[in-house]
Amino acid sequence: MSWAPAALVAVSLLTAGCAGENDDVSTSKTTASASAPHGYVEGAQEKAEQQSRLLLNDPGTGKTQVLDLITGKTHEVSRTTGTTELTTDGRFGYFHTAGATRVLDSGAWTVDHGDHVHYYRAAIRDVGRLPGGPGTRVRSDAAVTTVTDEDGRARIYRRAELEKGKVGPPRTLPGTHAGVVVPYAEHLLSLTDNGQDAARLAVYDREGKRVASPEAECEEPRGDAVTRRGVVLGCADGALLVREADGAFTAGKIPYGDDIPDKDRATAFRHRPGSDTLTAPAGDRAVWVLDVSERTWTRVRTGPVVSANTAGEGSVLIVLETDGSLHGYDISTGKQVTRTKPLLAGASTAATDGNAGPVIEVDRSRAYVNDPKGRRVYEIDYNDSLRVARTFDLDIEPALMVETGR
Repeated sequence: MSWAPAALVAVSLLTAGCAGENDDVSTSKTTASASAPHGYVEGAQEKAEQQSRLLLNDPGTGKTQVLDLITGKTHEVSRTTGTTELTTDGRFGYFHTAGATRVLDSGAWTVDHGDHVHYYRAAIRDVGRLPGGPGTRVRSDAAVTTVTDEDGRARIYRRAELEKGKVGPPRTLPGTHAGVVVPYAEHLLSLTDNGQDAARLAVYDREGKRVASPEAECEEPRGDAVTRRGVVLGCADGALLVREADGAFTAGKIPYGDDIPDKDRATAFRHRPGSDTLTAPAGDRAVWVLDVSERTWTRVRTGPVVSANTAGEGSVLIVLETDGSLHGYDISTGKQVTRTKPLLAGASTAATDGNAGPVIEVDRSRAYVNDPKGRRVYEIDYNDSLRVARTFDLDIEPALMVETGR
């Protein structure tokens, strides 16, 4: 199978793939013309503001909804039962089940050209299914989507096919991989499984050819995040930061500084897209905050943690604790600076395997917290002492939630 060069794929995405969604679930009838404006995307509407949406799933009943945060309306989509985890790349939702991963186009996304941004909305639609059961990890950039299964085998899908509403044929990346394969800077980053204690960093082009092997290792890799400063990969002794400049890849460790017990390691990162401040549970009663810009870890002591996140850039650390309240902590001092009344019912027992249970999604102005037992979602103004700005009542238990459009 032959693919177009990455540069051509990227150009086609920027000129013919800035996608979005309608106010309802029907397909836009916009027709392309020879004089289409900059940023035009067939079948999409360009908007002046971010078109955020929440994908919600009740694993027990399989009921799935899309909550449009602009209109406040919910849209029913086909059911997905037995979902163990729900992830997103900013546009597509990936519903991980025992047999496969369902792909749903949320119809809302952002295209960042660096000096300006486009916001789009288009029809919500099912795309299809990717192979892979529990443990399958999906990551994307503007051109490709990678799927790494629990055995470390990775497949590469063309993003343009997903945007057309179908799952195209994949290309297989050679070898096995100790962690997730991450698209970055028109390449693919992998920690290759060499059968030894530490996995080695490898860089592949999008055709699957290894093009670089920086001198970097990572023991027991778990957790990853893409930031403006580079890709962060969680390791037993801290984080590995991989960066690209002028086609060259470098990697450096951000160590914890002390020996950290396995139970207190950062193994799953959450952050606001575009932010360089990452959060992760640090055991049962603390949260790690990784400042990628400063290359520093901060361990904030809290109450028993259900979920945590932050907008970064001077914002508070938001922690949902088992008392059902949101607590705001000053990251630099570790002091609690604000707290809400109890919002969630059963928060102490709601978190389960994968990301089922309450989570905190953060964008540039608001945070969102799902309350499965209460059948609602809270919109939180984190710049105003964690004020509840809106409450969305639902007819499902939204045990799984991700935000798209960012």
